[in-house]
Amino acid sequence: MSGLASLLIFLLASLAAGVIGVFFTNPALPTWYAGLRKPRWTPPNALFGPVWTVLYVMIAVAGWLAWRNRGHADARAPMAIFIAQLFLNAAWAVIFFGARRIGLAFIDIILLWIAILGCVAEFSRVSVASAVLMTPYLAWVGYAAALNYAIWRLNL
Repeated sequence: MSGLASLLIFLLASLAAGVIGVFFTNPALPTWYAGLRKPRWTPPNALFGPVWTVLYVMIAVAGWLAWRNRGHADARAPMAIFIAQLFLNAAWAVIFFGARRIGLAFIDIILLWIAILGCVAEFSRVSVASAVLMTPYLAWVGYAAALNYAIWRLNL
């Protein structure tokens, strides 16, 4: 498979996680989410779309670089972690916004953060650029986890 075709697959997979998130998030923002108590340090809703779009592209490029540099046959472990974090990423929106289970979403986002950390560790062995590209995602999800926790506690 050509480099461009494989990069496109990584982009589609990463952006698919985002599309799933948007499907569950957007209907809940003006209704359910707007009615929740949130900490003062909650960013405006308009910030999330651009931030996540950039992060999903960075995630895709990071995964692609790790896959390309590791070699097709030797990429099973890093790609398993990569796929797990995409799944956990998409699941968070389903749980938080779709099911409206804030506490369960917090558990999911902690697992997501751990999976991203695993990606950074695994990717750093084959591509420093790949690990660096995942670092803002790790930081943002750490912030999102703190926000998730605060919203959960404020709305018990």
